[in-house]
Amino acid sequence: MTGSRPAPFTADDYRARMRRAAQAAEDAGLAGLLVAPGPDLVWLTGYAPTAVTERLTLLVLAAGQDPVLVVPALEAPDAAHATGAAALTLRDWTDGKDPYAATATLLDGAGRFGVSDNAWALHLLALQTTLPGTSYVSLTEGLPMLRAVKDAAELTRLAAAGAAADATYEEIREVPFAGRRESDVAGDLADLLRRFGHSQVDFTIVASGPNGANPHHEAGDRVIEHGDMVVLDFGGLLHGYGSDTSRTVHAGEPDAERRRVHDIVREAQEAGFRAVRPGAACQDVDRAARAVITEAGYGEYFIHRTGHGIGVTTHEPPYMIEGEERPLVPGMCFSVEPGIYLPGRFGVRIEDIVTVTGDGGRRLNNTTREMVIVD
Repeated sequence: MTGSRPAPFTADDYRARMRRAAQAAEDAGLAGLLVAPGPDLVWLTGYAPTAVTERLTLLVLAAGQDPVLVVPALEAPDAAHATGAAALTLRDWTDGKDPYAATATLLDGAGRFGVSDNAWALHLLALQTTLPGTSYVSLTEGLPMLRAVKDAAELTRLAAAGAAADATYEEIREVPFAGRRESDVAGDLADLLRRFGHSQVDFTIVASGPNGANPHHEAGDRVIEHGDMVVLDFGGLLHGYGSDTSRTVHAGEPDAERRRVHDIVREAQEAGFRAVRPGAACQDVDRAARAVITEAGYGEYFIHRTGHGIGVTTHEPPYMIEGEERPLVPGMCFSVEPGIYLPGRFGVRIEDIVTVTGDGGRRLNNTTREMVIVD
């Protein structure tokens, strides 16, 4: 039910990404990029080590020089089989040798480098010791938009992930809620995400009754009761790209207050979506959604940003938050997920992944945003 698999990325795709990243670094005044194992390395090269250990693995990118992947000798055969390996040079090192000295020969000894956020302090501090004239900045700070604008192939994967999450929601609406633990429903969500093609489930939030007032509640042993509002927030990776959607359902018939709060959040989500257009600031999306909730008298109960980017990870830049003035660009993908959280009582959140188009936005989640009654 997941449809055909997308065409795999090629060595040329990874070569283009590495060139673009190196140029972006130069444009940002950086001497280059140092990329450790993690999402950035996968996005740039297609290589994900089977185990991340204390042994140094580091991709070195700089404008005007060929990409080099420094890798432990015992892992070099696996690295050589990565699709992007054809677009770079492998430099392996053996146990007992100094990998930082080998890496230092690739770097400007007085340069400032962007470093992937999940690089180990062990490695960064060793490089600083070897090259005391260098300095470093995290990629989130130095190049926050590096992965933000998706190409057509990436958008296809994100759309497929969104469709699989939608199919999961359509199925979960039919399972019993009342009388079961939150963790039981969360297990159903995880099973459905995998059934609809996800290779990785990152989160399955099921927050019933008063637990719904905690946006990141971990599904637990609370038994869902008739009369509970239940926040569902779930997602993971399909074909290497993320899904993330939230809907709020009600076990049995809701009262007028719960319907009203749900309607306010639905209207806020629609306002945030309608604010998406090229050239608008990220904060405009937050402002549009927040204004609806504030005008309805619940502003103090909307306690998080309106959205976050999504791609090879489920949370990444850009962020839809006050103070973020970066303009929206076609190809950006992010969540629009306002919420109201009433402590000790209930919460409501509605979330879609949205991509910026040439003249507005397009939702990648398309299930109903109306109040859904579950058993």
